[in-house]
Amino acid sequence: MDTTLGFSDLLRLIDERSTAFRAAVASAPSLDMPVPTCSEWTLFDLVQHLGAGRRRWAATIAAGPDATAKVAPLGDVAAPGEREALLDWLAASTQQLLDALREAGPDRGCWTGWGASQSPHTCGAVARHQLQEIAVHTYDAQSTLGGPQPLPVEVALDGVEEFLFTCNATTSAWPHTPTAFEYHATEGCSWRLTVDGDGARSARIPAPGPTPATAAARDPDAAGASARGAASELVLVMYGRIPLESVELDGDRRLFDLLIAWEPEE
Repeated sequence: MDTTLGFSDLLRLIDERSTAFRAAVASAPSLDMPVPTCSEWTLFDLVQHLGAGRRRWAATIAAGPDATAKVAPLGDVAAPGEREALLDWLAASTQQLLDALREAGPDRGCWTGWGASQSPHTCGAVARHQLQEIAVHTYDAQSTLGGPQPLPVEVALDGVEEFLFTCNATTSAWPHTPTAFEYHATEGCSWRLTVDGDGARSARIPAPGPTPATAAARDPDAAGASARGAASELVLVMYGRIPLESVELDGDRRLFDLLIAWEPEE
């Protein structure tokens, strides 16, 4: 199964997830409600973060491949306090991002904010990461109302790989014994993250067959730890929105603690 979304699909899903985010904001009893998945933030704080951030990314994309840092957009990025104006501001923020991405196209170079990762420094890669940020923050907004929905399957499948290739990938040395982690989505996709003295890198792998866990444990190339769950659950675990124990774990669970605590020097 090909989990990588095309550029037109990324733009479509950015629009869809942004619409879902606005729907959650529109139905909230108060913009002062605390966001349980974002410590010390209110719903208004989350809206300000998402809207202003999309405007800054739109300006960064529009600045072209010579930009060396995130670019501040023209005008005021402060979110209005009145609900209807706030929703209009949010919609305009999304439109600025989509317009900038369409104008640039997927292959043009762009400042990305990530260093030696496995994701390219292109507008297409930025769109891929933007989709995940918007999707996870939509989950945050829905959590504020007490009814979070799983990430759509196509978003989540791409999100597992995007996180591994962008957020986990590094050339900084792993400070512990070399090992590997595997992530298995119940939708039929799997990935392997290898960590050692050369850093961290990921690759797609075949989905596991019916081999018993005991046989896998005897395999010298077996991963030190693995996680299995729906793709949405894996993404939400990666972003710290749900506990690690929300998915099925195998191997040495302490390795995940080391991975979560690791702060590569780059």
